Amino acid sequence: MRRIDYKITSEYDGDKVLWYLRGEAKLSARLVASLKTIPEGILLNGEHIRTVDRIHTGDILTVNIPAGESTAEAREGEIDVVYEDEDILIVNKSPFIAVHPTHNHQGDTLANIVTGYLLSKGKSAVFRAVGRLDKGTSGLMMMALNGYAASRLSETGVEKEYLAIAEGEYTSSGTIDKPIYRPDPMKTLRAAGEHGDRAVTHYEPVVTDGKRTLLRIRLETGRTHQIRVHFSYMGTPLTGDDMYGEKSGVLQRHALHCGKMTFIHPVTGERISVTAPLHEDMQKIYEKICENQK
Repeated sequence: MRRIDYKITSEYDGDKVLWYLRGEAKLSARLVASLKTIPEGILLNGEHIRTVDRIHTGDILTVNIPAGESTAEAREGEIDVVYEDEDILIVNKSPFIAVHPTHNHQGDTLANIVTGYLLSKGKSAVFRAVGRLDKGTSGLMMMALNGYAASRLSETGVEKEYLAIAEGEYTSSGTIDKPIYRPDPMKTLRAAGEHGDRAVTHYEPVVTDGKRTLLRIRLETGRTHQIRVHFSYMGTPLTGDDMYGEKSGVLQRHALHCGKMTFIHPVTGERISVTAPLHEDMQKIYEKICENQK
């Protein structure tokens, strides 16, 4: 159970508990309703309080958010933890692991390993991914450790910066603004065209040798396979992307990495940035580009 205490300041003196929880604390109506069904869900100075009751300056309003039940089978495994507190877990995901269980991946996913990790630390083992990374994409993945954090992060958003290696030369920054659609609803393959959902990708070259370019990328929209589809559309698919380009002798997956993540903490309000270095396979190609750069 996650306990959050709020010290009431003078500007909220005389307000109803409900007004504070929905306004200043920004709890969803659904969460407030669920807390009302729990004996110690909402407390004022340690005592049970109704949402229609009033709060006063100096009071301590407490919410106790239930942990929830595990949603994935626990499994032991190694994870690279980049950031962790009572509300958030961020890991540096290997490119060779899927995030969620599917018919092709049962018991060997990030969800399984994170569940095992959280249980070993006595924490809630509900796997709440904030966004996701494809299998084959490495880098930062965030999990919310309670329902409140998940709700707040979905509202405030998470800024991500990706690094990608494209098969081609880029010498200046640019934007790809091209809709993405699903040609066959039975397949995961996407394509860029004149119809579909609007998709906008901003990119900046870091280094190029004329054959390949390491790019820093920011997404304005978050479509499935967006970066991979857009650079394939440009005629410069990501290195190793055999779905939207060709197989590569230098990389056994597509060259995409989430290297930076910035967000507003759902409880403290602090602005936090975390980074993760390139996975070693992409790092080797980057170093080669640097050696051969123009």
